[in-house]
Amino acid sequence: QVQLVESGGGLVQAGGSLSLSCAASGRTLSSYAMGWFRQAPGKEREFVASVNWSGISTYYADSVKGRFTISRPKAKNAMYLQMNTLKPEDTAVYYCAADSSPYNAIKTMALDYWDYWGQGTQVTVSS
Repeated sequence: QVQLVESGGGLVQAGGSLSLSCAASGRTLSSYAMGWFRQAPGKEREFVASVNWSGISTYYADSVKGRFTISRPKAKNAMYLQMNTLKPEDTAVYYCAADSSPYNAIKTMALDYWDYWGQGTQVTVSS
């Protein structure tokens, strides 16, 4: 069993920054892919970014490329999302996810790739 808990959300002005954390419990995630999704009210949950077990291979949605950075220490059961130059359209509940399948960047864009989900943390960007 794997449990994921997000933290770090909040209210920030457009152009500002936030850093999200995802902590895992229950078992080590050293061999798991991990990712971030977000969901705005009334919209489907959408892919943000993913990273493989080593932290070397990353993949980003076009909407966040150059602004967000996903990272994970190789030997740590945690994952981070550094969000810079935030825009109002980034406002959403952000969810972390984990999966034990071999990493495939394109496949991580799909909701059904992931086996474990956190509860979400709210990010609100004011204009």
